[in-house]
Amino acid sequence: MKLRRAPLEDWLRDHYFDARIDISSSGVEPYAMTDLFRLTALEPEDLADVAFRDSRSCGAPELRAAIADRWGDRDPGRVMVTSGSGEVQYMVLTTILRPGDEVVVVEPAYHTLVGIAEAIGCKIVPWKLRWEDGFAPDLDDLAGLVTPRTRAVIANFPHNPTGIGVSPQEQSRIVEIARVHGAYLIWDSVFADMTYDHATPPNPAMSYARAISFGTLSKGLGLPGLRVGWCFAPEELIEELVVLRDYTTLALSPLVETVALHAVRGAEALLEPRMRLVRENVERVAAWVDDHEDHVGWVRPHGGAVAFPRLHGVDDEVFCDRLMRDHGVLLVPGSCFGSRGHVRLGFGVPADQLDDGLSAMSSLLRQG
Repeated sequence: MKLRRAPLEDWLRDHYFDARIDISSSGVEPYAMTDLFRLTALEPEDLADVAFRDSRSCGAPELRAAIADRWGDRDPGRVMVTSGSGEVQYMVLTTILRPGDEVVVVEPAYHTLVGIAEAIGCKIVPWKLRWEDGFAPDLDDLAGLVTPRTRAVIANFPHNPTGIGVSPQEQSRIVEIARVHGAYLIWDSVFADMTYDHATPPNPAMSYARAISFGTLSKGLGLPGLRVGWCFAPEELIEELVVLRDYTTLALSPLVETVALHAVRGAEALLEPRMRLVRENVERVAAWVDDHEDHVGWVRPHGGAVAFPRLHGVDDEVFCDRLMRDHGVLLVPGSCFGSRGHVRLGFGVPADQLDDGLSAMSSLLRQG
């Protein structure tokens, strides 16, 4: 199995650590350890008492239970905790997919959701979110794409990079479309806590036996560097995932699990200030787009902290390269998602940084 390069990660690897201002990232402003001491029940002595023994293959029981309580049906046996959601996505997809399987994938897609299936040798059937339709997911289109040959439907809503969401009713239809043909539904719900213009759909793994959902502390909870993700899946599948993990990372660090447990239990305290800022910042972006309607169009997002504006008559890669080189502002070109002419704009940052980043974009757009 040969994985293709991930253009998004290549771009960030080349620019992220040198940027003066980052308006590219899909999560909120990261928290520091002092913030966790202030906002959650984590105490310094909790860390001092950690023994660096091996942890369990599926995660510490208390952490699995806390995740199940908040995002699931209170059954920790259906939860596996991993090193970021990327690890569990890799394990799930390489376990359930085989060469030649048909896989319906939302497009544009985050690279792990399509690249792994491609590398396995699956036939990729794109479910396109079209700019001309306001990126609205066409469920009739999806129903026509899913057939008895479909092994899995892979989607992420709220969507990365557009920020588009689906309602609980739309999600129910997506579940039924997969159920008709017995296809797996792979549901990336890393932005589940970050909806603001839609009601948050429930975890589909709670209502459909062949649904598998992913989550993470990286996005709305502002802990990307902690590298904690998870899946909700049938227990028999988790048993298969353990076999694969025995050949890779084995388990998480108990230190990471201790911090993660308090973050999950204190999730509301971490979410509230960051999501208040996201709601304010989306209005800042809306006003900026209105002021630049000759140069920029967009579809207002429903959730997450990203939008996918279109730059009229501008090469996205050249624009993002100049923005970084001339202004130290990091933006992701749409080409990283196979969508030339667009850029991924992250607005989970402090307001002054967002204003400075948008001002630099304005300057560059005026230059033509």
